[in-house]
Amino acid sequence: MLGEFGLVLPQGIGHIASRVPDLIEDASNELPGTFRLLINRLLDHLKELQRQVGEIEAQIKAWHRSSETSRRLEKVPGIGPLTATALAATVGDAKNFDNGRQLAAWLGLVPRQHSSGGKPTLLGMSKRGDAYLRTLLIHGARSVIYRAGQRADAESWLVKLIARRNANVAAVALANKTARIAWALLARNREFRPDYKTVTAVS
Repeated sequence: MLGEFGLVLPQGIGHIASRVPDLIEDASNELPGTFRLLINRLLDHLKELQRQVGEIEAQIKAWHRSSETSRRLEKVPGIGPLTATALAATVGDAKNFDNGRQLAAWLGLVPRQHSSGGKPTLLGMSKRGDAYLRTLLIHGARSVIYRAGQRADAESWLVKLIARRNANVAAVALANKTARIAWALLARNREFRPDYKTVTAVS
């Protein structure tokens, strides 16, 4: 709206609170009086929304601290308090899913398939299920990928994945793996162990 009058701000919500009040108080620009009042009301509304967000975040963190399940999930890389509480509250009894892949599929983190003539073809992720949880897991995966790129562990699964696939594909793959880990912790009542390795039985 300010851009219509030639007043352009840098991108980012933080610039609104810091710069807009000075613009509407500046008598040298040609903003109409009614427009200044409108922008001021919008600023007040934004401040109220930010206050409510702060209150809700405090309530979520308090619930997180009181939930043993949520605290266990937070130990998984890429899962913070918001994602942990959302998983604990939304998934409920993880035993309703037969395995971790079913949970990942429910979240839309598995490839869509198109089969023709008995030959399966994997497409992009299905994006079915809970979009909010899926977004949280993918954002968490991006954070883990960023930290992995700063380390020199060339033998890690994630570093090898990043080397051969683009960042978006790697983020979805890692989010899928995170969802499977979350299922194992919830369904089997386990603690996360970074050094855990699957042992293959030898006959």
